[in-house]
Amino acid sequence: MNALSQTSTIVKYSQVKKSYGDLEVIKGIDLSIAPGEKVALIGPSGSGKTTLGRMLMTLEEPTGGTIQVDGQLLWHEEKNGRFVRAGEKHLHRMRERIGMVFQHFNLFPHMNVLDNVASAPRKVLKLHKREAKERAEAMLAKVGLADKIDVYPSQLSGGQKQRVAIARALVMNPKVMVFDEVTSALDPELVGEVLEVIKDIARQGDMAMMLITHEMDFARDVADRVVFGADGRIVEEGPPKEIFENPKSDRLQSFLGRFR
Repeated sequence: MNALSQTSTIVKYSQVKKSYGDLEVIKGIDLSIAPGEKVALIGPSGSGKTTLGRMLMTLEEPTGGTIQVDGQLLWHEEKNGRFVRAGEKHLHRMRERIGMVFQHFNLFPHMNVLDNVASAPRKVLKLHKREAKERAEAMLAKVGLADKIDVYPSQLSGGQKQRVAIARALVMNPKVMVFDEVTSALDPELVGEVLEVIKDIARQGDMAMMLITHEMDFARDVADRVVFGADGRIVEEGPPKEIFENPKSDRLQSFLGRFR
């Protein structure tokens, strides 16, 4: 099924476009992510970075172009020798390869922390209850919440809720993780604890990451490559040192000037 010609690519956007009515928010973007690569997307509000993430998370459908994940088309499948819009069964199968953490935690309020994390491995991966529980406990320990497994979301701080959401995504062993402005809904004093958890995950794992962020120091510390977008296009990309210390475009220079 449409294997990638380059095995060194886990995610590939090819001439991807997205419009809402007459408003074109993504204007023919090409972007590839290698296995294990950490890519930070930065840019002004309205630049299209969150839309790129949402299309990869199958929450927004592209209006043009293709996205490939792990060698397969995400939004299309082959039938009778031609590519057609993917059915729900194909999308469901592809979603298992992609982990997602949102601005808002989307935890189940009626479940305790352990069940929030263990639910998907049981239902989606069909793991035995004991194995799902063990995997969930290990992941909660990894994000520093081993002592909160019996607690309900309403009893947690915002930072703790976001760490539960990260554990819930990681427990599925995705090929790529999308972090969409994961600190923007947090009180300032809670931002650091969540960013530290993501930094630890980035250092330990060989999982690819798309980090949509407005935290420039975080992007500099964690990313292998920084992609700056504006007006629905990629303006500049490169290693963090190059992007932050030697921005070439006027647009990027102006954007970074706001953080100095």
